[in-house]
Amino acid sequence: MGGRGPRRELAEKIAGEITLSDDPGATLRKWRTDFDVSQTDLAAELEVSSSVISDYESGRRTSPGIGVIRRLVEGLLTIDEHRGGDRIRQYGRVLSAGFESDVVYDLREYATSIPLSRLYGEVGATEIAAGDTDSVSGHTVINSIQAITRLSSEEFFRLYGQSTNRVLVFTDVTRGESPLVALRVVNPTPNAVILHGLEADELWNHAGDLARIDGYSLAVTTTDLDEVLESLIDLE
Repeated sequence: MGGRGPRRELAEKIAGEITLSDDPGATLRKWRTDFDVSQTDLAAELEVSSSVISDYESGRRTSPGIGVIRRLVEGLLTIDEHRGGDRIRQYGRVLSAGFESDVVYDLREYATSIPLSRLYGEVGATEIAAGDTDSVSGHTVINSIQAITRLSSEEFFRLYGQSTNRVLVFTDVTRGESPLVALRVVNPTPNAVILHGLEADELWNHAGDLARIDGYSLAVTTTDLDEVLESLIDLE
């Protein structure tokens, strides 16, 4: 599957997940969707009919063997490379920071600082409390439940990447209480926090107060997570 590095690591991860899944077709579909690749595009890359991909994903064909799985995975990664390699690089950044991709979805540093107002506009976020600074130079997108249950305080701090001058985006949030309380035990705090998946009126009633006390901007968004990730990738 090519040389060492993120591409091979990612190929092995995807192939392993599909092979070990109770529903290999659904797992293949999940990864194809994550890569934003249509059945038609994947079929064209592999020089098969799109019905072949459809049959594997629906379970109409018997579970694919490891040889077929390797071809399918290779097709996804090759398409990503032809598009610029964003998904492979995204995985590589998370991997190099020492995280699993189900805890941290993306971790990125920007070449220049970006105004928070622009970032919020791009991801459809509504600011709840203003912070002490109005720009960021990186972002980390985190599954809040996985981060809180699995990360130590030291690992939590590593979410900041190269700088705390960034926005932390917490997904799978119901009220926002848990991630904001968790942030209180990690110093220093980020410039901004976005809670993904809830409206302003669903937010924990002390959330804005905590943000103001600690000096970071707090915002919420209900924009689809894939759209948020795409918007953050396209920021620069």
